[in-house]
Amino acid sequence: MADLRDTTSTATGTPTRRRRADARQNIDAILTAARVVLGRQPDAGMEEIAATAGVTRQTVYAHFPSRDALLATVVQTAAAEYAALLDDADLDTAPPAEALARFLAAGWEFMHRYPLLLTGAASSVPRPTSDDPHDVVPPRLERIIQRGQEGGEFDAALPATWLAAAVLGLHHTAAAQVAGGQLSAQEAQSLCLESTLRVCGAAAARAS
Repeated sequence: MADLRDTTSTATGTPTRRRRADARQNIDAILTAARVVLGRQPDAGMEEIAATAGVTRQTVYAHFPSRDALLATVVQTAAAEYAALLDDADLDTAPPAEALARFLAAGWEFMHRYPLLLTGAASSVPRPTSDDPHDVVPPRLERIIQRGQEGGEFDAALPATWLAAAVLGLHHTAAAQVAGGQLSAQEAQSLCLESTLRVCGAAAARAS
């Protein structure tokens, strides 16, 4: 009798687990497709995203009731990934100049994965409800710069908040030049890092 109960439990539980696994697989495929398709074509519709994901449009709508809902989930996923990249970079323990390089590298990796955020459509992209880069990123950059100033590696003549804003501006400008074809990604990354170190006064601090 016990064997029969165990078999029944397994038999009824397995299809449920399989359906959940299939649903998770479909959601992951849809989000990946949306990231890629919208990066190439920001106004792409659900049909193009479904085709790239290898599912039907009805399957997409079963998980995301509207294109706006799908886009909001893509943005939320992107924000969480960016926060994780910054966490993994050990920004608070690496030497300040190395931490700056890691900070910028994380940003480049993020933008490479989510090119939608570099297009003209970025202004219409919704803000995430948590891990918003607008809130998360500046304080982390400011801490790196403050640490460098306190240790004498960066020039302390200007406020860290101002320098952080300038570095983020450089990063956005470099990314825009990549998107516009003026610079290759490699050129932009190199120029951005060198400019960032100069803005923070790394050379001046070393020379003093």
